[in-house]
Amino acid sequence: MAARKNRESRAIGGAGRARPGKLAAGAGRGARQAADARVRPIGVFDSGIGGLTVLKELIALLPGEDFVYLGDTARLPYGSKSNEVIVRYSRENTEFLLAKGVKLLVVACNTSSAVALEEIARGTMAPVIGVIEPGAAAAAAASRSGKIGVIGTEATIASGAYTRAIQRLRPRAEIYTRACPLLVPLVEEGWTDNEIAERTVAYYLESLKASGIDTLLLGCTHYPLLRTLFARVLGPRVRIVDSATATAQGVRARLRALGLGRRTAEPGSRSFFVTETPDRFVRVGRRFLGPEVESAVRIER
Repeated sequence: MAARKNRESRAIGGAGRARPGKLAAGAGRGARQAADARVRPIGVFDSGIGGLTVLKELIALLPGEDFVYLGDTARLPYGSKSNEVIVRYSRENTEFLLAKGVKLLVVACNTSSAVALEEIARGTMAPVIGVIEPGAAAAAAASRSGKIGVIGTEATIASGAYTRAIQRLRPRAEIYTRACPLLVPLVEEGWTDNEIAERTVAYYLESLKASGIDTLLLGCTHYPLLRTLFARVLGPRVRIVDSATATAQGVRARLRALGLGRRTAEPGSRSFFVTETPDRFVRVGRRFLGPEVESAVRIER
């Protein structure tokens, strides 16, 4: 019996002596994998060019990170499509960016965030951040009276996503919404400060202004380029909020929580992909992001 105990003791002890080497190797692999994950890029997609407003804030807050941006310019706008089509397009965009090895996915399209975010998150192991929750939080914090206006595409407004998100934070808030389907085409054409654009903005904002809102939430990433017109129509007492800054802050917090932030003082790289007319994307994209948009690669859909 004693001999048996000795044999068992030696076997357990041998295993114990062997483990440190195995654990060290495993820890080494884990450290390498963590380091590899940190240097992977962040993926960002939008239905077109508007998501560059989010990317601009991300670059300002996380200058050392690499970013891969996809603009689905061939199928713009998403806001007038059915939910089924929006989900399908959003999945295809996600698959493209995951194939690029992204460590985190930013859904910079309000319509996709409103309609397809849960579907996207269920289909990928990478962390996914949309623009609805950050934008709603910013508007809820900015409003003094609780009277908040929300403008967006038809699909975003119809989804009620912003209304629900704001009411979770401020249950007594009065929320006034307005779909503005013509604003995205105006921005895509570069018509952001002419008479046609101003008249269109004034038409869409008339009912919200009459409601006495003190905060306007821009529920589309294209709309920040019309901020001057919104301010002109609504006057100085109405605060204008977009989700780009809040989304970038959320991305930084998530990277820190997961230990995925890139540790470098060097500026990161930016890659741009589109589904149609790269030259136009570069030309219009520079209005959003400046010289960062040097070129874009077209992908087939």
